[in-house]
Amino acid sequence: MAELTLYTNPRSRGRIARWMLEEVGVPYETVVLGYGEGMKSPEYLALNPMGKVPTVRHGDTVVTECAAICAYLADAFPAAGLAPEPAARGAYYRWMFFAAGPLESAILARALGLEPPAEKAAAVGYGSVDLAFATLEKVLSGREYVAGDRFTAADVYVGAQVAYGMMFGPLPKRPVFEAYVARLREREAYKRAAAIDDAAAAA
Repeated sequence: MAELTLYTNPRSRGRIARWMLEEVGVPYETVVLGYGEGMKSPEYLALNPMGKVPTVRHGDTVVTECAAICAYLADAFPAAGLAPEPAARGAYYRWMFFAAGPLESAILARALGLEPPAEKAAAVGYGSVDLAFATLEKVLSGREYVAGDRFTAADVYVGAQVAYGMMFGPLPKRPVFEAYVARLREREAYKRAAAIDDAAAAA
């Protein structure tokens, strides 16, 4: 098996990649990088020119960006069953990348006070923050998981965005969002990943 390494920081989006790796259930190494010099070293910038975490290296393959990491690992380790069959991936891709684009942008826009005026709504991918949040609520209503009737890698990414958005305030704590996150946090892989990162953050 090719070497699998996670470059991360326990106080970062690297927690998403850690959760995904625990869902995959294969051995991996962890390199914890500090903010500043650790993430800006020439060695790390050769892997990720953004100087941010997470990054996953799988043999000679380097993947950055959390949604891409989730999708890649689901494909690289199909035995974990974290992606639908290719012909059934419409909703899986749709909502994973909705969360990576419009939803994350909307959450950050509200958090930073950068929402565009109504007359500029057509110029931004999420239209309006309220529209993005209403769309998320609609897709999660009446279903256990975002892409259908079973857990997939899309739930790792979407679930992390929903949890983050509610934790820091921009995303309202609507019952459907809270129930979705609570359901995902019961997963053993999530608990393992959180315990690892919480311990590292406390060290």
